[in-house]
Amino acid sequence: MENSDMNLSTPSSISTTAPAGTSWFSGIVRGRSASAKMPNNSSAAAAAAADSVGGSSGPINKKRQFRGVMFKYGPKSIQVAFKTGDYKQQVIFIGGLTDGLLATEYLEPLAIALEKERWSLVQFLFSSSYSGYGISSLKQDAMELDQLISYLINKEDSEGVVLLGHSTGCQDIVYYLRTNAACSRAVRAVVLQAPVSDREYQATLPETASMIDLASTMINEGRGTELMPREANPHAPITAYRYHSLYAYNGDDDLFSSDFSEDQLKQKVGHMSNTPTLVMFSMADEYVPEYVDKSAFVDRLCGAMGGAEKVEIQHGNHSLSNRAEEAVQAIVDFIKRDGPKGWDDPWS
Repeated sequence: MENSDMNLSTPSSISTTAPAGTSWFSGIVRGRSASAKMPNNSSAAAAAAADSVGGSSGPINKKRQFRGVMFKYGPKSIQVAFKTGDYKQQVIFIGGLTDGLLATEYLEPLAIALEKERWSLVQFLFSSSYSGYGISSLKQDAMELDQLISYLINKEDSEGVVLLGHSTGCQDIVYYLRTNAACSRAVRAVVLQAPVSDREYQATLPETASMIDLASTMINEGRGTELMPREANPHAPITAYRYHSLYAYNGDDDLFSSDFSEDQLKQKVGHMSNTPTLVMFSMADEYVPEYVDKSAFVDRLCGAMGGAEKVEIQHGNHSLSNRAEEAVQAIVDFIKRDGPKGWDDPWS
């Protein structure tokens, strides 16, 4: 199996005081080059919110038409991002497997709500977007997320970011914050929406066990970067390493499984206690097996994170397409309450 440890390059210089009139994050990475589960149907609530945007200067022009700025944040052609609102505090959305731009129904009403609070919403593409997840890794995702935050610090004078993860995007956040990369200190709060186990869901499918055995064999033979047979993952090409990471017990992606002990959960997510965190769990999530006690697991997960806040969305599906307004309200309430805490200079 590939080594999941990450060794991000450190900035060439770190300043403990910010120049007058600029963000206190400016200069943290001066000289650091910025290049250095499938959605459900639309909800009527989200559509109504998007269609009722007042004024011509808001973040939504009309349904599924965002108004903002697209920019490149890294050297790869896939590394582009789209930002609504021109503010120095940003919420970065990180989607799950197969996701890209406009991944969930709640992003439209969220962009509107954040505009009112003078926050920007950033959606971005990275190597794992769309069908790329099968040949990428959490390590690669974290490196590219760090490049995005570096761009926001250096080019947009960011005063800090909130990371909003959906599904497997939650794994990216937990992994990234474990790295202690310099730019990770710009993360002021985290929202984990649908942090569920890819392994436990995949285990309900009949072909999974044999494919895990094949992936393990390929990895042991030094062929972890080679592709699995098409039937292993019909949605996208996938390497033996990533298949094992996502679907084998204790794989690198296996962070939110209900069969872990308390100690195992703490080892995987305990470091999240250093960052204000909200766990949003859909109580009708179609990707959580019926045998899982959702409420009990959320309590265990929040406890392992040192007392993270929780919101249980009753009847909510995986992407909250049927509870978009409720999701937005919970996210904005959390950001207004916990996001600005400690926004003084962390370098002092």
